[in-house]
Amino acid sequence: MNHNVVSPQQWQAEWQQMLVKEKELTRARDALAAERRRMPWQAVEKSYEFDGPNGKLSLLDLFDGRRQLIVYRAFFEPGVHGWPDHACIGCSLGADQVSDLSHLHARDTSLVYASRAPQADIARLKARMGWQHIPWVTISDSFDKDFGVDEWHGHNAFIREGDRIFRTYFINNRGDEAMGTVWNYLDITALGRQEEWEDSPEGYPQSKPYKWWNWHDMYVPGAAPDPKWVAVSDAGEAAFRKKTG
Repeated sequence: MNHNVVSPQQWQAEWQQMLVKEKELTRARDALAAERRRMPWQAVEKSYEFDGPNGKLSLLDLFDGRRQLIVYRAFFEPGVHGWPDHACIGCSLGADQVSDLSHLHARDTSLVYASRAPQADIARLKARMGWQHIPWVTISDSFDKDFGVDEWHGHNAFIREGDRIFRTYFINNRGDEAMGTVWNYLDITALGRQEEWEDSPEGYPQSKPYKWWNWHDMYVPGAAPDPKWVAVSDAGEAAFRKKTG
């Protein structure tokens, strides 16, 4: 391999040029997410039923009391490569990247995986692969076909107003590659990251960035931010802004 090797000063100059382009990309991504939050909603008029580890579940049940829901269609069923020992290789790679869901829950958002495999097989797969933290249900009707994931993977985002459910976004193909972190999940939801810096419609829930973060085992709904963390994050943000001008 033939690489251009330069001095630290030259490398820093090259990096600064790339940083300009990366910041442009970040701003464009933020602008796209702002448009996404203004997408029209599709009312879900049909009732859907899933099998869960403890019995039948409706689509509303999958919200688990939260306002938003993301459902990923994972291919684990007869006829899929790897069955019955494994799920689809691509879907499995995605499942390996799903981080602790407590952070999503703190933004009033649930994540659920859905497949056509029976619950006994899903339980066995989750135990083998270390995916016990991912809620995973069995599709028992036309949910996958109705939401564009009967033949290919994809994430559908939903929101509820009381018991009324609306589809707010859909992402698949290479868009699924970015999923796994709390930020990318929230960016495809109707409410976004729910932070004050975001360009969101009036009335959307928003709070100060950083302040809602917590250790995944320390979230308490409605609790005030840890004052020590507030001081640390404020100081860090001030130093960063001073440095970047």
